Amino acid sequence: MNRKLGIGGWIAIIVMLGVLAWALWYAVGAWRSMAGVQVSGLGWFFMVLGVVVTLLLGVGLMALVFYSSRNNYDR
Repeated sequence: MNRKLGIGGWIAIIVMLGVLAWALWYAVGAWRSMAGVQVSGLGWFFMVLGVVVTLLLGVGLMALVFYSSRNNYDR
């Protein structure tokens, strides 16, 4: 199958790359503005806990999507 990307696809890719560039610029600026901020051990604990819970939630939801798709629950 030969699928070519149309003009709408290219516009969508350019817009998404622009949003990504803006998000990276904003994140770097926010990171640099907090140069002298000290984070306590409890702060690091909750930051790591937030990352772990977010990853587990994402993995769990993706597992449910695949399970639902494989067992035809999404019809």
